[in-house]
Amino acid sequence: MIHPSHLKPGDHIGMVCPAGAIPLEKVQTCIATLESWGYKVVLGKTVGAKYYTFSGTDAERAEDLQSMLDNPEIKAVLCARGGYGLSKIIDQINFTKFVAHPKWVIGFSDITVLHAAIHQLGIASIHGPMAAAFSKGADGEIYIQSERDILEGRATSFQVGPNPANQFGTATAPLIGGNLCLIAHLIGSKYSIDTSGKILFLEDTTEHHYNLDRMMIQLRNAGLLNNIKGLVMGGFTSLKDEWTDIGQDIVSMVQSYVPNKTIPIAFDFPISHELPNYAVKEGGSYYFEVNANGTILREA
Repeated sequence: MIHPSHLKPGDHIGMVCPAGAIPLEKVQTCIATLESWGYKVVLGKTVGAKYYTFSGTDAERAEDLQSMLDNPEIKAVLCARGGYGLSKIIDQINFTKFVAHPKWVIGFSDITVLHAAIHQLGIASIHGPMAAAFSKGADGEIYIQSERDILEGRATSFQVGPNPANQFGTATAPLIGGNLCLIAHLIGSKYSIDTSGKILFLEDTTEHHYNLDRMMIQLRNAGLLNNIKGLVMGGFTSLKDEWTDIGQDIVSMVQSYVPNKTIPIAFDFPISHELPNYAVKEGGSYYFEVNANGTILREA
């Protein structure tokens, strides 16, 4: 994988909304924080704009994202929020200049679509906090710092406590994943992710348990769970019903559909739609260990 250059003081970070809309006032803390780190923030036309649930028409959002990816002065692109809409425009994006001059692309949720496209180009990206997380104060500081560490070239390492459902083991492999809904959505398209030989991470929010089950079955049936080296299950937050409605929670779904009973599997890892949400490199090589004391995920 090609890793974009690390940022240095004075570099420009572009902020764009390639999917859902966000009010301009809700990105001010993020802008101030990035500037306090020594960066210059360039706002895209879609930041603060609104077209129904989107930040602009398909054409406007595609043009704004394209401009950020092509601009040689922009060294990183921070997606201000997720939402819905990237799959509507991803085929319109020309990555020629981006491949010639890679830059960090940051985000999660619907941005999973963009990560998947970038990963196929052999370029690493950052699955991590977006603009709203910068307004969480002390609660969000450690997670924002993990994002800064990646941007500035410091290796990250995370250690969390044990979970009784964890499956013990170790693996060193590239890390890939994101939002479960979007990964299932991409199956059958040219952006479907290749999980073979990799550590897969998944998270989701505001879903019914039957829908989580449906998506996990889709991953199983498409072979995405067959040859993984490890599985990191992040937060599954603000779910719309109780697991008792279908008789399965996310743990039992994983236990049912992941065929390899010897790979490391960690549950409730701090990658989530809500805090806690550590930043990780899509495509980066990680050492992953799950044992009786907890879980370790660190850059290898």
